[in-house]
Amino acid sequence: MLLDLTASSVDLTRAICDIPSVSGDEATLADLIEASIAPLAHLEVIRHGNTIVARTNLGRAQRVVIAGHIDTVPINDNVPTRDIAVAGEPHLWGRGTVDMKAGVAVQLKLAAELTAPVVDITWMWYDNEEVAASLNGLNLLSADRPDLFAADFAILGEPSNGQVEGGCNGTLRAIVRTHGVRAHSARAWIGENAIHRAAPILARLSEYRAKEVTVEGLAYRESLSAVRIVGGVAGNVIPDLCEVEINYRFAPSKTAADAAAHVRGVLEGFEVEITDAADGARPGLDAPIAQQFVAAVGAEPRPKYGWTDVARFSALGIPAVNYGPGDPHLAHHDEERVPLAQIDAVEQGLRAWLTAP
Repeated sequence: MLLDLTASSVDLTRAICDIPSVSGDEATLADLIEASIAPLAHLEVIRHGNTIVARTNLGRAQRVVIAGHIDTVPINDNVPTRDIAVAGEPHLWGRGTVDMKAGVAVQLKLAAELTAPVVDITWMWYDNEEVAASLNGLNLLSADRPDLFAADFAILGEPSNGQVEGGCNGTLRAIVRTHGVRAHSARAWIGENAIHRAAPILARLSEYRAKEVTVEGLAYRESLSAVRIVGGVAGNVIPDLCEVEINYRFAPSKTAADAAAHVRGVLEGFEVEITDAADGARPGLDAPIAQQFVAAVGAEPRPKYGWTDVARFSALGIPAVNYGPGDPHLAHHDEERVPLAQIDAVEQGLRAWLTAP
């Protein structure tokens, strides 16, 4: 079985969405992509685990990386896909339609059809984007084959409503702990309740007002949120430990170290452990090649609030943007769905730029 790369991007989206590829279970789809791309004489194909790389070697003056992840979050009765209408507009409904197999389908079709693009292209389809960075196929590929990342510009097919979203916010996670003394709840005054001591933490987070930070003309909105709270021993025990997990989304003008210092400042007086942090990515839209791309696809640049793998390219000094079909608000949603017109529009936008005289 092979993918029909002559089919429309919509039909390709339907085909690859109907192949389950939850993070950690991408081998079937990766095999299919490799087998379908391998016969194309204009592409050099490289496999690294379940990441597939296909690149032209035309000797062009510039090279662009165009990448997309092939994994999804877990399925929840939303595969196979189906066609639906929303406000009279045709959509494709199902897991992965937004995040981000519609973008991958567009890339696969163009990879097959564009035998002589105006720039050399390195296509990357990678696994394990939705889980830990240590498993991320793009991350592992960059460690083992940094030569494949040599490029002047990068485009990630993350859902952006068919618009160009420059860079991305950074993200930081931390655990804030309070301690107490265990006691029988019938004699609560004997102990010290760690959960009660967490109340000021929640109050500070509730009162926190997120900033909007302008970076290279784009306004990135920050947020600082409690995302999990754990505490308690038993139904009749005063708890001696409470942990509040927080997530800080910060503008790309800050480093992860800046973000950590800010969180510690907001929560001064409490025990704070930074458990994970990743820098964001500046928009990079001042690069001439990025400006040419934006003009060709006819989009108005916007900020990307969520963290995406554009940050990996930005860290290498490669300007990178997000450009793909689908509403980011519907990513991971049980009603995940993409307008068919957006799939076509993104395909036409990329095609126009990559074939412009």
